[in-house]
Amino acid sequence: MEQGKQLKVIIVGGGLVGSLSACYFGQRGHEVHLYEYRQDIRSTELVKGRSINLAMSARARAALRQVGLENVMLDHGIPMRARMIHGLDGSLREIPYDARGKECIYSVSRKYLNEVLLTAAEKFSNVKIHFEHKLVHTRLEAGLVTFKRQTEGDEVTEHADLVVGADGAYSAVRAVYMRRPMFNYSQTYIPHGYLELCIPPTQDGQFAMKPNYLHIWPRGSFMMIALPNQDHSWTVTLFMPFPQFAALDTPARLLNFFQKHFPDSIPLIGKDKLVKDFFAATASHLVSVKCEPYNLGSSAVLIGDAAHAMVPFYGQGMNCGFEDCKLLDKVLSDCGWDLTSALPQFSSLRSKDAQAICDLAMYNYIEMRDLVNRNSFLWRKRLDNVLYWLFPSTWVPLYNSVTFSEMSYSKCAKNKQWQDKIVGRGVKFFGLFVFAALIGCRLYWQRILPTDFYFLKSLILL
Repeated sequence: MEQGKQLKVIIVGGGLVGSLSACYFGQRGHEVHLYEYRQDIRSTELVKGRSINLAMSARARAALRQVGLENVMLDHGIPMRARMIHGLDGSLREIPYDARGKECIYSVSRKYLNEVLLTAAEKFSNVKIHFEHKLVHTRLEAGLVTFKRQTEGDEVTEHADLVVGADGAYSAVRAVYMRRPMFNYSQTYIPHGYLELCIPPTQDGQFAMKPNYLHIWPRGSFMMIALPNQDHSWTVTLFMPFPQFAALDTPARLLNFFQKHFPDSIPLIGKDKLVKDFFAATASHLVSVKCEPYNLGSSAVLIGDAAHAMVPFYGQGMNCGFEDCKLLDKVLSDCGWDLTSALPQFSSLRSKDAQAICDLAMYNYIEMRDLVNRNSFLWRKRLDNVLYWLFPSTWVPLYNSVTFSEMSYSKCAKNKQWQDKIVGRGVKFFGLFVFAALIGCRLYWQRILPTDFYFLKSLILL
């Protein structure tokens, strides 16, 4: 590809990442065709039960900033400055995301963000969006893709310099990769599913709980969370092993379960609404996908969930996908839009980081549903905060580096391993110091105490 040559780009998938990618390519002046299987989300109703509210943090903000949309989303989003932990007895406990009080994450509506991105992409005259087009055939090495138009039933074949697969965790583009040699792929379904409920606004239209928090009901092997919405409702998501979902097969069992494990949520949701919403849906699966390489020669590349679907417990799925768009744009630009050199470089840079955040997301589920109730976790959290306050450029807690910085995910994970080693050695050193001090005290008192004070010495040594 010649230096600076304009590309014809076909993006498969008109979700969040595909729409943002269209904005990036659009503002660079490339000819862009975005194909989406579904109807235009701007003309459809919100599909209940499949949203899992988005937690926007530093990486997504940085990606949106480069296409001029960061402030739009900040104005829309609801800041969440801490986790609010709900105890079984109804007690509430705050765990700030940033001990310095400077940082927060934002609860944003998936549908609203998708609408904003699609509208922004359409403003570029060189971007065309095609809804209700299903990918049915590809020759990716040749840049050929064929779509079936859902309304007319006919097929249309396009040729592109670059095909971008942004079509989600069950990507049709990635399925083509899987028939090629030297493509590594793995997927892991966790034994837990999720089901969405809702806490409505109060009678006077206000939030039923404190809004600037991500509320969590951690219960060991399962949990429930709630994120605030712009209409003052809450999207409540219950994460639980599938056998437990199956056991709640009657309204009585459901209400007894909530009375036992989430008693303070019942008056917030309402008994009738809880029963209605729970039995109107079925628990959905959660999958983690890893693969590499992301490029197929110099003609195709995977981004977003198509490349690295992850469970939602670190709130990084959207953030990571948006960062893909930003990094791909940078690599392409730095390489002068030479796809032969740029795409392998992007794949090499991104795959290790994406795999790292997939693993961290798995870990964070254990933290959210269980560890936040343990004294050892809270002690470590306090220690991390103190060290972060003392050495802000050296000791950055894992959550802060993942959520409030653009440090590579793999480096975030390595920093955590290094910090764990330091803390582990510190604990061992402290234990040895205390042991040595006790031995020293015993020897000292044995030497200075007169033998006729035997009773007093015995009490001290005890």
